[in-house]
Amino acid sequence: MFEQRLTHPSLTRWQGKTLDVITLFHRPSVQASVRAQTLLKQASAQAAQSATEDQASDHSHQNQTVTRTDPFDLEVTEAPPTPDQLRSIFEYVGSGRAGELVKGAASESDALRKVKEDGGLFIRPVTVDWNEGRAVIGDNDSEILKLLKMDKKSEAGP
Repeated sequence: MFEQRLTHPSLTRWQGKTLDVITLFHRPSVQASVRAQTLLKQASAQAAQSATEDQASDHSHQNQTVTRTDPFDLEVTEAPPTPDQLRSIFEYVGSGRAGELVKGAASESDALRKVKEDGGLFIRPVTVDWNEGRAVIGDNDSEILKLLKMDKKSEAGP
């Protein structure tokens, strides 16, 4: 299976911390997945660029389209999630959505069984922020951008 990490080499550690991992479960033959990948690559490049700028300078006028203040490690994989990853995704998206993640699944346990038997039944794209415990099913730009904006600073409030 294809797996790719898209992180600028100088950013594997940023300001003394390990970067958050955002995973895209991807299928290149699905147009929605290609759109999600393009959006995530753009956001990753934009976050990396802003991280390399002088942090003491005021770039607020430039940051209106920046989706995330901290850079992140974008992992793009065509492999289905592991059982533990799939359980986490169910937790992140909320109950009752097994059929949206796995073709023909009636429940979470049914979905786990189906993916174990045939990983191709896992519906892509799914974008996951493992550090913040959030996931987006599909290529909804606004939901993906909202997921990327959800970092510790924005949750803390003003």
